[in-house]
Amino acid sequence: MTAPHTDVERVEAANAAFYEALERGDFEQVSSLWLTPADLGVDETYHDPADTGVVSCVHPGWPVLTGRGEVLRSYALIMANTDYIQFFLTDVHVSVTGDTAVVTCTENILSGGPAPDDGEELGPLVGQLVVATNVFRRTPDGWKLWSHHASPVLAENDEDDDEETPS
Repeated sequence: MTAPHTDVERVEAANAAFYEALERGDFEQVSSLWLTPADLGVDETYHDPADTGVVSCVHPGWPVLTGRGEVLRSYALIMANTDYIQFFLTDVHVSVTGDTAVVTCTENILSGGPAPDDGEELGPLVGQLVVATNVFRRTPDGWKLWSHHASPVLAENDEDDDEETPS
């Protein structure tokens, strides 16, 4: 694969790196992909680096998390409690304006629960459909996440299929 040459390609690569790091459970890589106070030119000696530059994150069903420390703790918890996760991204759309980029996509998620007590295999696999918006900001070190917002897509009600349509 060749190196990305346009802003859109670079943002696509940063977005893909985020999901790949989550799949691997690579907390250090996930952390490196989020904005830091230094990325924003904030003097950390006068500001709490966990709260400056207010990054934000909304996981499906969670309240809004703000501040780098709170956001990264959430990913540490998710990774510690997820034995297997894989993302199949569809409907990816990237928009870049100046030093800000917005990525919208559908996260087709396959995840595995804990292994049963009597076996070493993964627990049951569960699929989930989530729509996400990832906001990136250009830094001297490349594009970094500023905000992630993910919401579940509600499945159609199976009862509607069982009802007969009046003739």
